[in-house]
Amino acid sequence: MKPRTIFRVAWAGLVVALAACTASSGHVSSAAGEPAGRPGSVITVGSFDFPESVLLAEIYGEALAADKFPVRILPNLGPREVVDPALGDGLVQLVPEYAGSALEFFSLGRLSATSDAAAATRALAGSVAGRGLVAARPAPAQDANAIVVTAATAARYGLRSIADLARVAPGLVFGGPPECPGRAYCLPGLKRAYGLRFKAFIPLDAGGPLTRQALEAGYIGVALLFTTDPDIAARHLVVLADDRGLQPAENITPLVRRDAIARYGPHLAAVLNKVSALLGTGTLRDLDARVELAGQDPRLVAGSWLRAHRLIPAEGGAR
Repeated sequence: MKPRTIFRVAWAGLVVALAACTASSGHVSSAAGEPAGRPGSVITVGSFDFPESVLLAEIYGEALAADKFPVRILPNLGPREVVDPALGDGLVQLVPEYAGSALEFFSLGRLSATSDAAAATRALAGSVAGRGLVAARPAPAQDANAIVVTAATAARYGLRSIADLARVAPGLVFGGPPECPGRAYCLPGLKRAYGLRFKAFIPLDAGGPLTRQALEAGYIGVALLFTTDPDIAARHLVVLADDRGLQPAENITPLVRRDAIARYGPHLAAVLNKVSALLGTGTLRDLDARVELAGQDPRLVAGSWLRAHRLIPAEGGAR
């Protein structure tokens, strides 16, 4: 199937699944007592299909639930091409996004973010406003695309930056998420900014174990991973410097439906902002390591971090 066909099928499936959601779909979190603000629909928090996004959905969702907002957390809904349209159509009410990539998506490629986090956030807020969405305060934490090779490959070809790939890319296979050929900051951006033309592209997963294993086994020579991936350091992989500034500021930024804020009041955004203020890049990498390297449940990791910062009750948590 072609990528666009896959996304259309996935979108149709998501619409059916979310339309049929009950308390048994995903998991519902709510503290005892009446929900904050006016009662109404459950706030559905969605995530993309990779571990860090699942973890972030748990962090923001559990924080809201502890403040007596009725919350349903639905992890692993799919790539941005599936999840963000669901947010725009009101099938989900909250998605922890990445500022630069979200801006490129919602502006249909007309606006490109820079490495200036404040400018990227302002542009994103303006871009989503007409779609009934509000960009909450961004976290200091960022997670951008990383172009990665093994230490052996870097030594063999003298690779230190992405620009260094230009002379060897025609002989190397590139691996990454299936949507990479259509993403401005993936293959199209590498071609535009660096003139890279690889021998072939192999669709794998979104910065996950398939990509890392393929890289280490030599099935691919270059991989797209994420800058907060704890496996990069653990496996002694080499991140090539983005010396031409292709990758934008990717601060974690919750996007929330304006009608949800209208229903529950400004305290909804205040809770999200409080969480974001405490979430730094190093913290996020450490939390990712607990999920991806130690194999801990994202729910438990999120709850432990929130309790440590007194964002949910010390005993019992939000459930």
